Amino acid sequence: MEPTEVRLDGKQIRTLAHPLRSRLLGRLRLDGPATATRLAEALGTNTGATSYHLRKLAEVGLVTETGEGTGKQRFWAPAQESHSWSEEEHADDPDAAAAAKWLRQHYVSHFAEKLARWEDEREHWPPAWREAASMSDALVTATPEELEELMTELVALVERFRENVGDEPRPGARRAFVQFYAMPADLDDRP
Repeated sequence: MEPTEVRLDGKQIRTLAHPLRSRLLGRLRLDGPATATRLAEALGTNTGATSYHLRKLAEVGLVTETGEGTGKQRFWAPAQESHSWSEEEHADDPDAAAAAKWLRQHYVSHFAEKLARWEDEREHWPPAWREAASMSDALVTATPEELEELMTELVALVERFRENVGDEPRPGARRAFVQFYAMPADLDDRP
């Protein structure tokens, strides 16, 4: 799959703002195409619910059938590698705005769980990985436009490395999550 991103519209964000649907899409992006049965086993749910929610995601263009498999053993794949949305685009749609808020909070919780698991496991990894898999924060002074420019440049840098995801494995190479979040430092000092 070529690197692609979709900007979620109101219907897509309302559809994705569901615990199982967001987990299904995440699992397909992480592990590649799978059947509803395999996804149900991996996520600890039942095949009927998994099939139903995959069809809902397909209705809004977030997943697609690969054409492989037969009967009930059809394979599903993500339609894009990533997604984003704009708060302002959904300001006039209260349901989409609520869905966006839920989805943001869900992702923050999911990211925190992954980071906590890494911290539990890191001592069992080789020193080179423990050193490379680091975290950092920085305090900058910026206008909203400058902060948006910074985030755009960070995304562009990450995109250079994402191009290697489908390459032949290189000795020592592993997939790695890269996450960053920008927000005002002085939350009580709103403009």
